Amino acid sequence: MSVQKLMLGTAQFGLPYGVANQNGQVSQTVIQEMLCCAYDAGVSTLDTAIAYGNSEEALGLQNLQKFAVVSKLFELPNECTDIATWVEQQLHASLKRLQIESLEALLFHRPIQLLEPKGQQLYQAMLMLKEQGLVKRIGISMYRFEELPEVIKHFDFDIVQAPMNIFDRRMQTSGLLSKLKGAGVEVHIRSAFLQGVLLMDPKQTPNYFLPWAELFNAYHYWLSSVDVTALQACLSFLNQNSKVDRIIVGVDNLQQLKQIINVMTMPIVKIPSFINSTDEALIDPSRWNI
Repeated sequence: MSVQKLMLGTAQFGLPYGVANQNGQVSQTVIQEMLCCAYDAGVSTLDTAIAYGNSEEALGLQNLQKFAVVSKLFELPNECTDIATWVEQQLHASLKRLQIESLEALLFHRPIQLLEPKGQQLYQAMLMLKEQGLVKRIGISMYRFEELPEVIKHFDFDIVQAPMNIFDRRMQTSGLLSKLKGAGVEVHIRSAFLQGVLLMDPKQTPNYFLPWAELFNAYHYWLSSVDVTALQACLSFLNQNSKVDRIIVGVDNLQQLKQIINVMTMPIVKIPSFINSTDEALIDPSRWNI
């Protein structure tokens, strides 16, 4: 496997993000250590967002000149009338917080807004930023999978971020992954560990997931039977897919990052097809009630 596919997610730099997060928000000292470790290993792209608390400010205190930075536009306020000005102001504020001159990419954090009455103006405003050279590429970050087919039907993007993991294989089974790659879109995968649930000790898994105990048991039994760690299985599942360009990983300590980098150099593991689910109450974290 190759480390080059990795992209460092930074939600934990600004928020105590993730159901499996035991360490809370990451300190500046640890952020610096992580960035050095990532860069030395060949990880050169960072993923952040305006909505990730003070993640952009935290990154801005570091030297980001060696990194390509992808950020995400906040949700457009309903009362906004001058959309182009609002988008430009949001970008410049992000660049100021990050202490950089341009972004590798700017993504819509709530792309369903593109299908609303102001959607075309919103999209044109993003294109303008690209033409001005303030962002190299534009795209969307999907949370609700069912929104993706409709949005890409009406708009063209350079990048699409979407969830995919061992349990959630909708990007594959729907044909959307192949469709995006056929259109020349770069695909970034989020939720590789299902917010950390796929890496948790079975005894520590929240009671919310009890209805899917049979699936979790099958998953952990298979891991044990082939002597593979959950981390290796989750990363191998995505890394062996040639249509996946980037795997976004969020970590809350340096040891986790080192483990991920190490695992990315291990041999590919064949993942059985029966370990998956289409139940959105399980595979869509926005629907969880924990």
